[in-house]
Amino acid sequence: MTVIDFALPSTLEAREPPEARGLARDGVRLLVGDGDGVHHHIFSDLPALLRPGDVLVVNTSGTLPAALPVRGKPLALHFSTELADGRWLVELRRNAGKATAPYPDGRAGETYPLPGGASVTLTEPYSAGRLWAATVEVPGTVTGYLGRHGRPIRYDYVPRDWPIDLYQTVFAQTPGSAEMPSAGRAFTDRLVTRLVANGVQFAPVLLHTGVASPEAHERPYPERFSVSATTARVVNRARHDGGRVIAVGTTAVRAIETAADSSGAVRPAEGWTDLIVTPERGVLVVDGLLTGFHEPRASHLDMLAAVAGTDLLARCYAAAVDAGYLWHEFGDLNLLAPRSPRAR
Repeated sequence: MTVIDFALPSTLEAREPPEARGLARDGVRLLVGDGDGVHHHIFSDLPALLRPGDVLVVNTSGTLPAALPVRGKPLALHFSTELADGRWLVELRRNAGKATAPYPDGRAGETYPLPGGASVTLTEPYSAGRLWAATVEVPGTVTGYLGRHGRPIRYDYVPRDWPIDLYQTVFAQTPGSAEMPSAGRAFTDRLVTRLVANGVQFAPVLLHTGVASPEAHERPYPERFSVSATTARVVNRARHDGGRVIAVGTTAVRAIETAADSSGAVRPAEGWTDLIVTPERGVLVVDGLLTGFHEPRASHLDMLAAVAGTDLLARCYAAAVDAGYLWHEFGDLNLLAPRSPRAR
């Protein structure tokens, strides 16, 4: 695992949405790292930083209000991923108010009552005891039930609940992510229009994100994804014509790289991806990445280093800490953009 050694002061944790800080969504800061060095911008500058013919790969997954209190216990239950057999991956966490730490004492066969007469029963451990496969008993569909009773997943650095609308991106179409694909949060309808008017194209993919592992920084586990024939054509044409393919978020990288063959050509694909992008594996399609800032030792740093290289990534993170950029889903953004597309 690539480790960038830096200390993250608690003052750099975004504790509330930018709207609560008096900013527009596209008013957050944008740190750009490219072949010319490191530069400071506002996210609304993005149209001036991209070129006609560039393609932004965006995730159209919508965020579920996936956190629920367990009735009668100081626990929260996080819905993560629906499995092919109808069960769900779930995570139990201590302290229903803040969900501050994983709860390690779940046992197969235990049933946990939830609001509205629902319940989950753990069937088998999935990920080192943190995640469980579970059967779910809810009135109606799980998505509908969560819409009535759930709240967005949050961690200690966000001290209060916020409405689910503040966890959706302008690209969200299909509910299914346990946590927001947050790299797309700063886009607005107006900014998208400006980008399209400047000749930038959008290529939608779908990848439903599971729950994070903020304590252990585990590798991502398999997630459901889809890349359409239209997106494959747009990306392949851009690569042929010399445009850059820039993924909006690590989820978009995982989806589009899963759909690529060994030459980097993208094919329509859907199902489950277990791809882990590392510097050793490299990237075949993606030329750049727009992403939030990740914690020290986060597994996502491997993917960022695969796109940008460790040296540029380290310079970006040092500059972000020095300049007081904000971390996490409500924070600022980092555009890792090479000067030219990769050799085709």
